[in-house]
Amino acid sequence: MRPAATALLIVCAFASTGCGREPSAMTAAPAAAPQEATVRAGDITVRASTIQTSMLGDAVARQYGIARGDSTVLLLVAVRKGAEADETSVPATITATATDLRGRQQSVPMKELRSGDLLDYTGLVEVGAPETVRFELSVVPDGGAPIPVRFTRDFFPN
Repeated sequence: MRPAATALLIVCAFASTGCGREPSAMTAAPAAAPQEATVRAGDITVRASTIQTSMLGDAVARQYGIARGDSTVLLLVAVRKGAEADETSVPATITATATDLRGRQQSVPMKELRSGDLLDYTGLVEVGAPETVRFELSVVPDGGAPIPVRFTRDFFPN
């Protein structure tokens, strides 16, 4: 398994359907196919992905207290240090905003999500599907400089 797909695999573990293709940070895809935006700064890699919560299984949504729906999007951020084959989780402070095409901006509170040795961060965003949303993150690894992450995603009713 590629460590570069860690965040995507965590999202896929939440999903009620499997992941059928490789992620792409450059192209839009239906909500069922999570996509990953990746930024590398020195030996730190930040991966961010999104998925509409309507794609989560009922049990998973209940376990994490997430309301399922086309209008709620899960933002998942992974911060890793080291070479791709030898990455370790890095604690970080993450500030995130989501802005729709009408200019409506939301602050996205991020929470820690631990799974074994992995540490990731999740946040929820309300969207009006169909919608295009621009995500802007500032990721500050413990003891490091801020890393900006910007990407845009399209969301559609299921």
